[in-house]
Amino acid sequence: MANKAQIAAASWGVKTSFHSLVALLLAGVVFGVVYLTRDAEQPPLDEDRVALLQNSAKTASPSPAPSTLEKECDLFSGRWVFDNVSYPLYKEKECKYMSDQLACEKFGREDLRYQQWRWQPHGCDLPRFNATALLERLRNKRLVYVGDSLNRGQWVSMVCLVESAIPPNLKSMSSEHNNSLLIFKASEYNATIEYYWAPLLVESNSDDPFNHRVPNRIVRVQAIEKHARHWSDVDILVFDSYLWWRRSQMKVLWGSFGSRDAIYKDVMIPRAYEMALNTWSDWLEVHVNRSKTQVFFVSMSPTHERAEEWDGDVGQNCYAETEPITKEGYWGIGSDLAMMRVVESVVDGLKARGLGVQILNVTQLSEYRKEAHPSIHRRQWEPLTEEQKKKPISYADCSHWCLPGVPDVWNELLYAHIFQNRTQRLEDRVEGL
Repeated sequence: MANKAQIAAASWGVKTSFHSLVALLLAGVVFGVVYLTRDAEQPPLDEDRVALLQNSAKTASPSPAPSTLEKECDLFSGRWVFDNVSYPLYKEKECKYMSDQLACEKFGREDLRYQQWRWQPHGCDLPRFNATALLERLRNKRLVYVGDSLNRGQWVSMVCLVESAIPPNLKSMSSEHNNSLLIFKASEYNATIEYYWAPLLVESNSDDPFNHRVPNRIVRVQAIEKHARHWSDVDILVFDSYLWWRRSQMKVLWGSFGSRDAIYKDVMIPRAYEMALNTWSDWLEVHVNRSKTQVFFVSMSPTHERAEEWDGDVGQNCYAETEPITKEGYWGIGSDLAMMRVVESVVDGLKARGLGVQILNVTQLSEYRKEAHPSIHRRQWEPLTEEQKKKPISYADCSHWCLPGVPDVWNELLYAHIFQNRTQRLEDRVEGL
């Protein structure tokens, strides 16, 4: 497992901070200057030695400015720290728009430690989430999440993070297009935080937000306009798509549903995934206003369906788990590196064509949180069978996340990138004095 994690880290551009190295180099230069100049009787330095010293001094710059820290600090590399003082950032019962699919406390979960873990990056701190500051940034703007139910969970998280800062008469929730588009509006700011259901990003026979559990999933990998017209002229776009691609192959349709000339073909994953993302990227390249719109892609959200992967009992899953995984670099078998490389390749291609997409690499940090899923503590959309009731592990949800919880951290990372802000860790600032 560790080797896979190392590969994942390398694949996604995890960078090691060289702040300490720079500080040591600076200390060496200062020491050399003091040593060479402390004795007035010493002969003057020759020109070559002076030039060498000057060049070294240029290399060893003073304590890095925030812009330098921004380049050095990898917010996605770190550890979870228990913090029941600062977290949770909101109360489940107090969020008016909480989803029953994610309301674990409401549906019987008594251990609430999953709400009280803070993500601590190596080398810096995440900026504290400020709902008012974000709403001000969103004034007269649209923030839209597009994707599957995991992205909907992140949208619910964001709504819960900001809604307490808005008076009751100045916030509202509405839906459009048969509930495919959900819109939270902060009237005072003329700002909306929206979610659009498109689990495969491109068109498919699973596009109905209610009736999408079909026996044979079909995707039109070259068709996206039906969805994308709802994202046009958006200021901040947050995409995800992975959970619905977790199968060996997908039936791909060339043509229209119901057309006699349509061509169907089973295509292996991740090739079908790549085809869909290429259509998505082509749309972005043509339609996104580069001077206005920020685009983000959330990496795959891990599942915890096999306890033996974290040295638990064979045949168990996330059911009844209460603590995170502490093994650094833990990587579950459900997180597909080939799929991650597809996203990276498509995003790199967009960058080469002049459009930047920021990947929110939440996979590794979420891998540790085996205890943070709803498990059995959620609304069940269909009545449980007697067999299920006798064996709760059989219907435990180990894919989605309880709220408050892990998706709040995803939004803290989004918040940091929206403001392009990094905060140097307190201990580093003290050491620099």
